[in-house]
Amino acid sequence: MRWYVRELTDESAYDRYVRHIRKDHSDAEVPTRREFERMRTDRQEKDPRQGFRCC
Repeated sequence: MRWYVRELTDESAYDRYVRHIRKDHSDAEVPTRREFERMRTDRQEKDPRQGFRCC
């Protein structure tokens, strides 16, 4: 149940991203969760296909 909720709310996105960085870009620095969320928010706001965020 916990896994399902985390996937549904996309809370696990950071964990997937860290796994990807460590696997495919082992020499890259892993951002903190706060940095990751900021990058993700910036990317969503720049791309009109991501939809309008009111909050």
